[in-house]
Amino acid sequence: MDRIEHIKPVDRHYADLAQQRWDSVAKPLRSLGALEEMWNSIAAVQRTDMPNIFNRAVVVMCADNGVVAEGVTQTDNSVTAVCAKDIALGRSNINVLADVYRAEVVAVDIGIARDVECRGLLKRKVGRGTGNIAAGPAMSADEAEQSIVTGMDIAGELADKGIKLIVTGEMGIGNTTPTAALSSVLLGLPPDEVTGRGAGLSTEGLERKRAVVKRAVNINSPFSANGVELLAKLGSFEIGGMTGLFLGGAYYGLSVVIDGVISAVAAVLASMIAPASVDYMLASHVSAEPAGRGLLEKLGLHAVINGQLRLGEGTGGIMLLPLLDGAAAIYYNSHRFDASGIERYVELK
Repeated sequence: MDRIEHIKPVDRHYADLAQQRWDSVAKPLRSLGALEEMWNSIAAVQRTDMPNIFNRAVVVMCADNGVVAEGVTQTDNSVTAVCAKDIALGRSNINVLADVYRAEVVAVDIGIARDVECRGLLKRKVGRGTGNIAAGPAMSADEAEQSIVTGMDIAGELADKGIKLIVTGEMGIGNTTPTAALSSVLLGLPPDEVTGRGAGLSTEGLERKRAVVKRAVNINSPFSANGVELLAKLGSFEIGGMTGLFLGGAYYGLSVVIDGVISAVAAVLASMIAPASVDYMLASHVSAEPAGRGLLEKLGLHAVINGQLRLGEGTGGIMLLPLLDGAAAIYYNSHRFDASGIERYVELK
C-alpha cells in the first residue's frame, strides 16, 4: 500500500500537445468528441503526444461471494469456478472478443471458494470467498488491503511486459449484491434505487435482493468508512482486485478501462484512496444496472457506449478498444490541413 502515496496526477501538457495534433487533422474541431478526449488522456498517461495502445490486456478478477447464501442469484457459486476455468482456457465470452480486438486475457483466482486447476489461471487467492455481508463484514481489513495490493502487483507485472492499457473485468456469482450495497453508500441513495436484477432475477428475486442489500448496509454501518474500510465491510475480493488495478495503473503509468457497474464501484473506491487515480481511468459504457451512470458521474467521467450491456467479464470495456483504434487511425493517418490545401477551422467564441 506504500505505493499509493506516490500516485500523482497526469501531466496535462501532453494532452494539450495531442489536442494540437487533433486540430491539425482536416476535420471540424473536436468532431470526434469524447474519443479525442480519451486519446488525449492516454497521451497524458504515457507522457507523449504519440501514444499507442497496441499492447493491451483484459484482467478478469474471479472470486466468490458469501451473500449468495441469501438467495440473491439464479445459480449457486459453483458457477464461478466453471466460468473462471473457461476464461483461463480461452473459451468464454471475453476471450472471443479479445481475439477480435487483439488483447491478452488474464484470468485471476483472487478468491474462488474452491481450487481450480487449469493452465492459464493466475492463482492469487486472498481467501475462499467473502463473508455474507447480510450477516457481517465481507472480509478483514488485512484481506481488503491484500486484494488491493494483488491488483496493483498484477498491473505492475503487465507494465513490465509492455502493456499500455488494461481493461478491468470480473467473474463472481452474486457480486452485484455487494456492488449495490457499496453503491448505496457511495451515492447516498436508498438500496432500492441502486439494486438491479444482476444476471436476471425475477421480480420476487429482486425484492429479496433489495432486502438483503438493506440489511447489509444496516448491519455493517459503513457510512463513516474510508475506501479500504468500505471494501472490507461491503465489498468482494474481485472488487478489491479491480480497485488495485486502477491504483496500479496510476502508479505504473497505464490507462485503465472501467467496464460495468462492478468495475465502476471499484473505480470509485480507488478514487477515494488516491484521487489522482481518476486521471488514468477511461469509461467505456453505461451499465444497464441502475447505479452505473451515477458512479461514472461521481468520477466525473463520460462513457461513449450506451448499449444496456450487463454481461461482465470485461466484455463492455473491451468494446471501447475498436473505437479507440479508429480514433488512433485518424489521429496518425488522416489528411491534414497543411498538406491538403483545406482552410483550417477556427474555434469560434
